[in-house]
Amino acid sequence: MSNKKLFANGESESNFNSDSPRTLQKLGELVKKQCHKIDKTSNAGRKRSIFKILAPYLFVLPAFCIVFVFIIIAALHTFKLAFTNATLLSDGHFVGLDNFVRLFKDEYFVTALINSSLYVVCVVPFMVILPLILANLVKGNSRIMGFFRTSFYMPVVMSAVVVGMIWTNLLDSSGLVNSVLKAAHIIDSSIPFLTDRWGILFSSMFVTIWLGLGYYMVIYLTALANINKSLYEAADLDGAGAIRKFISVTMPGVRGTMWLITMLSTISAFRVFNEVYVLTNGTAGPGGMDITMSMLIKREGTGIYARTGYASAISLVVLVIVSTFIIIQRFIEKRGER
Repeated sequence: MSNKKLFANGESESNFNSDSPRTLQKLGELVKKQCHKIDKTSNAGRKRSIFKILAPYLFVLPAFCIVFVFIIIAALHTFKLAFTNATLLSDGHFVGLDNFVRLFKDEYFVTALINSSLYVVCVVPFMVILPLILANLVKGNSRIMGFFRTSFYMPVVMSAVVVGMIWTNLLDSSGLVNSVLKAAHIIDSSIPFLTDRWGILFSSMFVTIWLGLGYYMVIYLTALANINKSLYEAADLDGAGAIRKFISVTMPGVRGTMWLITMLSTISAFRVFNEVYVLTNGTAGPGGMDITMSMLIKREGTGIYARTGYASAISLVVLVIVSTFIIIQRFIEKRGER
């Protein structure tokens, strides 16, 4: 075997002469080629790193554009309109705080504010507690539990029209509920679920709770799955019953989720629209006494005689009320964690 060493260009060591111009030229070409390869590798790596940095932003860009156009710009435009007397047919002019002064003299606004506040007080406690109890009962992995979970979640995917048809037929004066109560001799005359102010309001609350059970149940199921099983085992060793484990282990384990659902259900209850609208066919009950804040915004902001400036002022008040509640709720939550 020859002891001659070959260079990258195939030249043998014996033919190598450092003083030869030809050799120096070849060395220069070799160095140039290697530098070019290094530059190409560096550029490719730089392009990959730039793409890695930009990729997450490119993925969220379409969603951001939608949010920016339909939420941020719309919110800013609403804020501007709230201080004008704009209508559907004219842009109006700046009127300062006149819309807000008129609000608290408006009987419909006061009624809507009372109804929406009452909705929050009555609905939210059930939205926080009932889905937790339900999730605790159906958290098993058996097929029957899967069936129940699917059944309870079914109302969430129903359209408002279908929900309205179901409950209008059930709660009508000659509907199934009144018929069963009469047959059982519990009542003598039909309960005015859909014709009385308080009947409509509490019927709407019941439908809201029915619709929200499955949605909040799924959120609780996720939280329950993250509770350390050893805590339940320790409770069993201490002889704790089902109720005691629920109070001492389950509820503390999902405390953060309970605060989240409190916030979500409060916002949803204060902005309720579909349930009251479909049960009253858009009339908001006798004399409009079951009107809510969202229904009032819709009434004032749509139609030929729409007062878009006034409706925007109502929307701004709703935003302030909801934001204030969220701030208070977060303050209480943080204070409780300490």
